[in-house]
Amino acid sequence: MPRSNAATPAWLEEAVFYQIYPQSFYDSNGDGVGDIPGIQQKLDYVESLGVKGVWLNPCFESPFLDAGYDVSDYYKVAPRYGTNDDLRRLLAEARKRDIRVLLDLVPGHTSTEHPWFEASCRHERNEYSDWYVWTNSVWESLVPGLRAVGGMAERDAAYIANFFYFQPALNYGFASPDRRQPWQQPVDAPGPRAVRREMRKVMEFWLDMGASGFRVDMAGSLVKNDFDGRETSQLWREARAWLEGDYPEAALVAEWAAPSLAIPAGFHADFYLPFGVPGAGSLFRKRFPDLGRSDPYGWSFFERSGHGNVREFLDEYLRQYEATKSQGFISLVSGNHDVIPRLSHGREADDLELAFLFLLTMPGLPFIYYGDEIGMRSVDGLPSKEGGYGRTQVRTPMQWDDSPNAGFSTAPADQLYLPIDPRPDRPTVAAQEDDSDSLLNRVRRIVALRRAHPALQASGAFAPVYAVAGECPFVYRRTKGDEDVLVAVNPSANAVEVPMPEGLLAAAPETLQGRDGAWVEEDGRWLLRLPGVAGGVYRLLREKGH
Repeated sequence: MPRSNAATPAWLEEAVFYQIYPQSFYDSNGDGVGDIPGIQQKLDYVESLGVKGVWLNPCFESPFLDAGYDVSDYYKVAPRYGTNDDLRRLLAEARKRDIRVLLDLVPGHTSTEHPWFEASCRHERNEYSDWYVWTNSVWESLVPGLRAVGGMAERDAAYIANFFYFQPALNYGFASPDRRQPWQQPVDAPGPRAVRREMRKVMEFWLDMGASGFRVDMAGSLVKNDFDGRETSQLWREARAWLEGDYPEAALVAEWAAPSLAIPAGFHADFYLPFGVPGAGSLFRKRFPDLGRSDPYGWSFFERSGHGNVREFLDEYLRQYEATKSQGFISLVSGNHDVIPRLSHGREADDLELAFLFLLTMPGLPFIYYGDEIGMRSVDGLPSKEGGYGRTQVRTPMQWDDSPNAGFSTAPADQLYLPIDPRPDRPTVAAQEDDSDSLLNRVRRIVALRRAHPALQASGAFAPVYAVAGECPFVYRRTKGDEDVLVAVNPSANAVEVPMPEGLLAAAPETLQGRDGAWVEEDGRWLLRLPGVAGGVYRLLREKGH
């Protein structure tokens, strides 16, 4: 049923999201694979983090050659995870806790085992012949800029694959079809139009079941040869207009990694990812000294060495932020199923707390990858699982306690989806639950701080105050209404002292997070002093002595 129009769902303003990789979160039935009832059983824990949103990686029927990103039925939950009714119950129980769930929509391709593709492979023309991108002939397999796969169909043609060979691209048309290649259909051809209609039906099906929106896989890849994103953007603008009319509380989050394209195209948010946006990897993952080799990409900013350069991140971030701040949100992430290594690599609890302080006080919609809140570590040397390859190291089971299999599953260890981190000092939820100084409880406090202060939430204005190339700290200002907050992070091991711009402070700010005594007034100017690996959040006072 249509509801009142709202351009941006209000619930996004204070939302922090938690990403759950379903097969690795909690196994409720002892088969070694995490499942939807298991997620439901752990909702109290998710709620305790203070998050208001969950993103579930794909949970639809699939042969799982790419961890579910090869869908064989968009309308059915994969049996290994449960049933459609299980997902319906999860969505309802999450909503009771004021937690919204985003499902992972994979609109660009299916599995080769999807009935649509199987029909499209046939020699005889049928309803699905033009639902995928096929060349004129099986011999026409060298297509510049596209991946063509030949010899796998009865049909005399090669199909275009989006990623792996078993992920044939659904046909959304070509932005500028080559007239010499009649197989390159325009976006308004019958096949592309039918695919768009069907994908809207898929979205409608899950929204009616209780989903609160979608994280959209490879969102910028739908229309082929769309080099400026024009036609793909138009497709998503139409989807956004439909949502605002019929499902105005639903959120669309893009995996586009180009906020200045994705947000004007109709997405409420876009991920700022190391493999997409220039400089994104410089925050946490550019260089780790323990790798024992020279890395041409330099140092990350959040390292004790102090060799990082915040401007490598900030200059591009500011360009993206200024282009989108009035239209939608940038999503920074602690990690995800595609990003290696985990945030904890080469870091201790104090370093991780500082990383989370930054992540959760920046504008936009922050995402916490399951396990990062307890400092779970990458497990190196694993064989590839379900197309993970090197990414498999960050997809291991959640570590709940010190019981067998870290409390993830009652299955024999050799039947687990992936091995548990074998290290005896592996972090667990149980070990950190009652320790007020644990990383888990530090993260909870920072999430609560964000939710308590509107200036720190999604749309609060952002401006750098001190951000010098090759130096620490990074100091920035967040404002909304009457609230004016400074955030400072010093990831280096060295103590720092920096002057604040004249006129910024009328008095020593109120400390909301961090140690007291950080502010010193000398000769009429305020200085910020931070020890190594430290940070703080400070509310500015309007008048001296107030």
